[in-house]
This record gives sequence, structure tokens and C-alpha cells, in this order.
Amino acid sequence: MKSLNLPYNPRIDQLRWLAALLVFLFHFYLEYHGRGGVGSDSRWFALATEGHTGVGLFFTLSGFMFMQIALHQKQIVYGEFLRNRLLRIVPLYLTVFLLATSISRDKFVPQDILYLLASNLGLAPTSGTVITGAAWSISLEFTFYLVFPFLARFAMERGMRYLFSLIGLMVFFKVAAFTVNANSTLMYFSTFVGRFDQFFIGMLAAMVVQRHGDLLRRHAGWLLPLAVALVMFDSALQLKVSKFNTDAHSKFWIFWSLLESFGWACLIVCWVSWRGRVPAWLEKVLCHGGKISFSFYLLHMAVIHIVGEWVVTVPVLTGHVRIDGMLGMLIVYGATWALATLCYATIEEPFLRMRRNYAADKGAAVKSIDGHNNQATGS
Repeated sequence: MKSLNLPYNPRIDQLRWLAALLVFLFHFYLEYHGRGGVGSDSRWFALATEGHTGVGLFFTLSGFMFMQIALHQKQIVYGEFLRNRLLRIVPLYLTVFLLATSISRDKFVPQDILYLLASNLGLAPTSGTVITGAAWSISLEFTFYLVFPFLARFAMERGMRYLFSLIGLMVFFKVAAFTVNANSTLMYFSTFVGRFDQFFIGMLAAMVVQRHGDLLRRHAGWLLPLAVALVMFDSALQLKVSKFNTDAHSKFWIFWSLLESFGWACLIVCWVSWRGRVPAWLEKVLCHGGKISFSFYLLHMAVIHIVGEWVVTVPVLTGHVRIDGMLGMLIVYGATWALATLCYATIEEPFLRMRRNYAADKGAAVKSIDGHNNQATGS
């Protein structure tokens, strides 16, 4: 998806595609295994069976991309930034939220409307049904949007040490929260205390690319395989040490998000710095996958669940269990891709055309985030 505030980089869309794919594989595996399909404890497949790590990639990538914009534009106009973010996420998010409240109509109370701002907490309507459950992460994203222009300004003024200080504070909050929360796994997975450090690490990665871009481009060819190996190691460690669905209170989760995000940050840095090329047709497909990744992410669980409920519990196509599972996954993935493409064109794209440049410019005077008059464009 192209930004109005930064030269288009197809590598970012390709990483968005990867993040959405991993989350899809995770939920497909849970549904497939839960309905009697063959399971896997192989560490080689941990990137799929622990594919919730795709959410960590999304968060890290958000911090990286927005910090790249801040570094490129030098200053962000707060009001225009939030306007663009609202146009980006609210139309589809509100659609999914209304679907969730419709499903839970008989349990709905007026104050549930406040869960629009906190879909990751309590008894949010979106978390009451599997088909809208992925929406939990959206309120965390938006919370980051609310503070990002300030964080970017302070990071540019004070350097990387400012972000390291924030990460240090987050570690303290994680340790403190662990001592009083018996279900710390879920807390770390879906709340501010467990996830905001991943945005900070993404911002740090953007500053590394700005400062050492030439060096990274020279060495990305051999660093990229190491970054891939690190990401796979992180998922294998997650599978071995503390499975998300079985361990409610593990000290491993105190540092899990840092380890996960560091691996993804390394991959992001190496991938955007790599001078190699992928085939043109493949790049086009992956970039389209990145463009529709928001729709794909919010709708994929509904498709998986519908297929499992109405079409087939466990696919029997060839008589070979693993091959059947793979073919079933490809069919469901294709159906989700088609639905996400339709949803993007129908709900997302019309609002995205209303976005404006939110970087400061020498055009019209507007009020910036520090409350003083500065120059900015409204185009």
C-alpha cells in the first residue's frame, strides 16, 4: 500500500503479506487440529504452528514504517496524521465491530460501545466470537498512533537512547505486572505492557537503517539468511519453552516480546536493505497481499471457521493426511484472499483515497504537536 508521505517501498508490503500469512497459518492450524487433523510439534514448522508471531511482525513493522516517515519528513502534523490513521483503520474495524455486536445482540449493553477503544481488554464484543477475534490488536495499534508523533519527535531530538530508555521502562512494567497477574501469558500477548516495546524496537530499526543504510545494503545478502534463521529460532524456542495455549504464567513471557521483535526487526532491516530482486510476477502477487493484508487479517478467521463448520471438518482429498491438510489450507487461503480483495476494494480503498499528506511543509500554517505554529501541507 502506497503512502503519501514516503517513497513507495514494495518490501514493506511484502512483509505485511508475510505477517498476515503467519497469523492465517496459526489459526488454520488451530482449527484443523481442533477438528481432528494431524498436529505437529516439529520445531521446523514452529513459524506456522506459532504463527501468532505475525502479530509481532505487524507491530514491529508499524514502528519501523512510521519512524521512517518521521525521519524522511522531519516533522509530523499531529491532526493530519490522526486523520489518515482514522481513514485507514476505522471503516473496516467499525464494520467488524458492528458484526460482533450483532452476533452478541442479546448480551449487548450500551457501555460495550466503549470497547471500540479497547478491543484487547475485558469482554470486548469482538472477542466474544471467533470470527471477529483478530480485532483485539486494532486498539493497541491506535493507541500507538495517538502517541507516535510525540515519540518520533523525542527520538529524533535525543537519539536512539530515548527509545532504549522506553524499552527499559517497559521491561520494568513487565516484571512488576508478572508478580500480580496469574494469567500473565494473555496479558503480555494482548496489552500495552506486553506489546508496546515491539513498536519501539521497530522505530529503532528505522533509525539503524537511516544511520547505516549503505553498510547494510553492502552486507544484506549474507545477513538476510541469518535474520531468517533468527526468526525461525525464536518460534522454535516459543514452541519448546512456553506454548501460548498451555502456559498461563511463565517467566519466559517477560522477555518474549523483546526476543520476538528483535528477530523481526533484523529481518525487516535486512529485507528492505537487500539489493536482490524477486521475480516480477511474484513481487506483484506479494505486494497485492500486503495491500489487502488488513482486510485479510480481520476476515481470515471467519473464512476458516465457516469452512470448518459448513464445508468439511477435516479435508479428505487424496487419502494422505498431511497432503490433504495442505490442500485444504491452500483452498481456504485462496478463498480468504478473494474475500479480502473484495473487502479492500469495497470498504478500505474509497476511504484511503481521502488521505492527505501529514508531514510539515512550507505551505499553509497549521498547529503542530508542540502547540506552536508551523508550516504544513494539506494535500
